[in-house]
Amino acid sequence: MQNIFNAYSHCIKMFANVSLAKSTLLHCRFGNTGSIDFSDAILYFMLNTTILEWQGREYDHNPRSADWYWVLGIIAVASTIAAILFSDYLLAVLVIVAAIALALHAAKYPPLHRFRLAEKGLFIGDELHPFERMISFSVLEDIEGKLPPVISIKTESWMSPHLVIPLEGVDVDRVYAYFLQHVDEREHPHTFTDLVAAWLGF
Repeated sequence: MQNIFNAYSHCIKMFANVSLAKSTLLHCRFGNTGSIDFSDAILYFMLNTTILEWQGREYDHNPRSADWYWVLGIIAVASTIAAILFSDYLLAVLVIVAAIALALHAAKYPPLHRFRLAEKGLFIGDELHPFERMISFSVLEDIEGKLPPVISIKTESWMSPHLVIPLEGVDVDRVYAYFLQHVDEREHPHTFTDLVAAWLGF
């Protein structure tokens, strides 16, 4: 028991960052003799070493006017009535739910996210998006220079197939150079979803 306690103490002393030490302890294996194997801990530490770190929001918050909500309501009501007339009650319910969700999303202020570029991928908060699951990337810059550049990432994940990360307050050239070493660079044209989002003001 004393050997295990000493092993934990060595782990904590090895890493000054307490939160990283706690995560690393989960990867420490104890043998029959009570000795600790640091190989996994050191590998975990190296792969999660932060190269660049910054904060940003997914999108700019543009407060909607009362007219915008009126237009949304009129479109939703008209679409719901049309769906009911065609006896498509499921569509009517979906239109109402979508309109409410859209209104709530428009009123919500986007949260501030913490981004960390590490050896094996990109952390958004505590969630890792590994390079090995990224298909391609593209750095997009505003021609007029009014908006900060963003990095568009296509992934294999069905939960997050397209990531758009703001690059404000970070060295864009360093982010680009590092991604170029791990992920293919391709042109990311605007999709129909992007056009609809822009038309709605998002």
